Amino acid sequence: MEFRKNIETLLNDFLETRKDLFLIDLKFSASDDITVILDGDNGVSVQDCLDASRAIEFNMDREEHDFSLQVMSAGLSEPLSIPRQYQKNIGREIEVLLNDSSEIEGELAKVDEEKITLILRYRKPKDIGKGKVDVVEEKEISYTEIKKALVVIKF
Repeated sequence: MEFRKNIETLLNDFLETRKDLFLIDLKFSASDDITVILDGDNGVSVQDCLDASRAIEFNMDREEHDFSLQVMSAGLSEPLSIPRQYQKNIGREIEVLLNDSSEIEGELAKVDEEKITLILRYRKPKDIGKGKVDVVEEKEISYTEIKKALVVIKF
């Protein structure tokens, strides 16, 4: 248990020096394979991953405790999980799978500690007459309602 605490402390100390980076996940396997997933306000470079890895590895004694370490960035295919990740994606299209299994796609407009706000754009039939009308509406979604949220990748 002390080994894990040491890793967490070293990682947190590194992140204190790099306020633009933040932790998404820290995993320990039974065989002490450590996986660190980072994200950043301006993305994560290979150098950022190397710096984080060195901050941990150079301060641990492999003779005392053998481990493997993998530091990576959260990829575009990874779901958004914390408000800071949502914040950095304001203005992008995201697809949200809700707990009731419904899906909503829209532009991420606002983020706070309790919810996100999407701008939904769609066409609906006119109330009177034939044809359709463009609709733009805002929808607030609480984090507790979100099962999974992904950035929509457009080419």
